[in-house]
Amino acid sequence: MNAAAAVSREATVRRRGTVGFTKWSSELARRMPVMNQSNPSLWTQLPQSSRSPCDRYKHVCCSYDGYVYILGGRESRCLRDFWKYSVVFNEWTELNCTGEAAPEELEEHSMVAHEGFLYVFGGLLDSAYTQCRCPLWVFDIAKQKWVHCQGKTSSSQTQMPTNRKGHSAVVIDSAMLMYGGFIDIKGSSQDFWRLDFDTMAWSLLSGSEQDSLGPGPRHSHSAIACRGCMYLFGGLKGLREQRDFWRWNSTSQTWSSLKNRSGPPRLMGHSAVAYKDSMLLFGGGETQNSPKNCLWRYSFTTQTWRQVATFPGSNPPDKIHHCCVGLGPSYKSTTSGPCSISRPQLSFPDWKCRPFKNKCFPATLSFLGSEAAIELETFSPDKCYHSKTRKNSSEVNTSKDALIGTDAQWKGSCLTFENKAFKKQWSCTEEDLLQEENEDIAQHLPDLLLVLGGRPCTRHSPISIWQMTLTDS
Repeated sequence: MNAAAAVSREATVRRRGTVGFTKWSSELARRMPVMNQSNPSLWTQLPQSSRSPCDRYKHVCCSYDGYVYILGGRESRCLRDFWKYSVVFNEWTELNCTGEAAPEELEEHSMVAHEGFLYVFGGLLDSAYTQCRCPLWVFDIAKQKWVHCQGKTSSSQTQMPTNRKGHSAVVIDSAMLMYGGFIDIKGSSQDFWRLDFDTMAWSLLSGSEQDSLGPGPRHSHSAIACRGCMYLFGGLKGLREQRDFWRWNSTSQTWSSLKNRSGPPRLMGHSAVAYKDSMLLFGGGETQNSPKNCLWRYSFTTQTWRQVATFPGSNPPDKIHHCCVGLGPSYKSTTSGPCSISRPQLSFPDWKCRPFKNKCFPATLSFLGSEAAIELETFSPDKCYHSKTRKNSSEVNTSKDALIGTDAQWKGSCLTFENKAFKKQWSCTEEDLLQEENEDIAQHLPDLLLVLGGRPCTRHSPISIWQMTLTDS
């Protein structure tokens, strides 16, 4: 990458308001020639403002449309808060987590996203009451509220999973697959459940004590989905840490034990994500008090592990019971289809210029004496009406001034001015424009891995966020 291209990309990122990875962009461009030789990882901590969730561990995170959602976890106590993080603007928004349909205080639960909804399971404090209910909650992303999930169930369920902690959940096709977890009194479970999103019906794939063809009882492990398969690593079997590696094929409905030579050690409390044709696994430890900062990569093509090097001077944090979220085109793994190798994707998004899409449709302007819609002009700086001394000023005053008023305050662009009367005549608001721009930019995010929270954590401090980037040759 030459200097001109690097400056152009950084300028584009800054212009679009992507605060979170501006520093990453310039740093990566400066170190690109060196990084291409060995493909190490580059780590950067993202400072957070006071208007952000507190630092925590045993929480859950997932991403959807450029936003990262975080729910619950533990600081000095079990938490009930619910937050949305805009990666584009590096801003947090606290969401409502009260009401009959909302979850209670949760820790070591699971959360997945599917077609505009978030599905949360487990994590309740153990009691006689929690063992008699199915702890499933659903959040409607479009409506930004918790909704009852029983309404979609086709019939009364006689078989449903009970409360558990430390289980895993992934999405394959139109279903959530949930494995293991720690169940009070019973200990580690090997229950393997499937939730059909269309009917909201549960089915037990396996779980009997005699069923030995699989990982067995497990909690505090990691799991990811890729090309119709679920990959499960490590965790606790009872009180003993594991380093075994398993694959579930949704087509053949079978488990396969994968080789783990030269792979990660025994781990629990780690996190994993799908990346291109591989799986990334970060952090965890053999005990609660021994967090690690190693990043491992498993190639689905060669079926081999390798530890990812770290760029000199870029030190990843020691973390356990944290969350990892992948953003960008290379982290958009395909969860449906046959269990096969995914197609290679570019490390960087396509930064080509795209035409501006104006989705603001004017409402009827009755005060102009016509029920017809006004004709839209192409906005450009030379067509802004700054004063009445412009050519054909009388014509301007009777049309433009009637529309926007003589006290309109223009701010450098024809699309950014303050006038309440004008805004009321359009069917979109500033929030709509901001939301659309955020979603549009989110579709062109560079590849980033975010590590949120985890132990060790700092009490009464904003949540810890680290970002990691890989440069593949």
